[in-house]
Formats: sequence, structure tokens, C-alpha cells
Amino acid sequence: MTTIAIIAAGAMGSAVGKVLTRNGVKVLTNLDNRSEATRRRAREAGMVDAEAFALAENFLKESAASTRSASTPAPVYVDCNAVNPATVKQIAALFTDTSPKFIDAGIIGGPPHDSYSPTFYASSNEDSLLDSFAKLSKYGLKISALKGEGAGIGDASALKMSYAGITKGTTGLFTTMILAAHQSSPATADALLRELGESQPAFLKRIAGVIPPMVPKAYRWVGEMEEISGFVGEGEGDIYRGLAQLYSRIERSGKEDGKDLEVLAKFVAEAKKKTE
Repeated sequence: MTTIAIIAAGAMGSAVGKVLTRNGVKVLTNLDNRSEATRRRAREAGMVDAEAFALAENFLKESAASTRSASTPAPVYVDCNAVNPATVKQIAALFTDTSPKFIDAGIIGGPPHDSYSPTFYASSNEDSLLDSFAKLSKYGLKISALKGEGAGIGDASALKMSYAGITKGTTGLFTTMILAAHQSSPATADALLRELGESQPAFLKRIAGVIPPMVPKAYRWVGEMEEISGFVGEGEGDIYRGLAQLYSRIERSGKEDGKDLEVLAKFVAEAKKKTE
């Protein structure tokens, strides 16, 4: 039986685990110090709780076995976190000249459900390793190997940073200007709403669709914007440092007076009326 360990059984990890277990894969995870909600998701996904030490021990045993036998495939560590390529390359360097192999991956899309699957973009310095990873598609995952000119470790993360910089970046820009308009005056925000409805209806429709699901996840986007800032570099990267501050502001509003959330909720409600 194929065995995969998913380190974090959050919303994405548990959903991916469920896909794998449904397709005959044994999925391990560690639930030490995790919330009851996370534990419930893991149970429902059919994941097996294993102590962190047991996960590491199993990984090392498989590594040792692969060095003794040419027929035993080396275990592979796949990093799917949303971090900039420089960070991924530092992690990959730890696997240089070791039996365990390393793959850089970026997940684009939300948690899998029903007939929907996000895409696991993967990059490596070894095409054969990517080919092996792509075989996991038979267990229900949607995998796209990044190959071609200059492709290697760091490129999957670069793609993730670029995509999130556009999608979550535009959500941040919409949010920033709605709050700025309201800060000038409620009348200004109302006028912005009317003008968008007349001249930029596609923007207004997108605002209505992307802001509500952003609010409960804003705290998670702070670090991602900081990683994107590092990826873009000095100068233009300051845009994403500003967006990290915006998402931190949204998180604080939810914990404190909620005024920013009220402004956004009202704007979105009116936007929906105009775009329905």
C-alpha cells in the first residue's frame, strides 16, 4: 500500500487526505496539540494519527532501506507551503546528497471536494522525480509537472507566488480602496459603488465574490503577502508589504470593533444587488 504523510491536517491537508484515502492510500498525520475541529476533519478523512516521532522514524527507516536496496524507492519530501523560491531553495539544500528526495510544489486552488480538484504544480532538478510524483494522479490528485527551459526547484513556488500575487493582490486593492473611500466619507463610498456599477461592472461583480471569503482567511494571507514581497524584491515588493498590513488590519477588525468589516459587508451587499 502506498503511504503518504501529510504534516498538517488543516482544511486543505485533510481534504487532500480524504481524496487519497478514498483511492486506497494510507495517509498518516500528526494531531498533537491540534484543535478538535482539525482532529474531526482528520478522522472524517480516514487519516491515521501518528506521533511526530513515529512519522520521522518511518521516514528515516525508508531512507535507510533505499540506500541498501536498489529496488526500494527513496522517500520523497514534497513542500507545498506558500513561500518564496529563495526559502524553498534553502530547504532543498538540506536534501543535497541524501537518500530522501525533494520536490518543490505549489497548490493553486481551494481544498478538493466533489468533482473539484486544485492543481499541484511541481518542480525539481530531476525530471525523473517529477515523473514519479505525477503518478500520484492515479490516486485522485491533479498534478502538473513544471518542465522546460530553466525549470527547477523554486519554480513551482514562484508560480504560486505570482498567481497569489494577482488573485489575492487584486482582492487587497479592492478592499484598500473601499475602506479609503469610506474613510473620506460614506458618500464617497456610495459614489464609488455607483461608478463601478456604471463603468466597471466586472470589477463590482468580482468585489462581491472575493471579499466575503477573504475576511475569515485574512490572518493567513498576512504571511503569504510577506513571502510574495520577498519574491518580488525591493521596490515593487513594497506593494505586498502594504497588503500584508491591510490583511492584518482586517484580522484586527474582526477581533476588535468590527467597523472595517461592517463597511465591507455593506459595500458587498449593495454590489450584489447591482450585479444580480
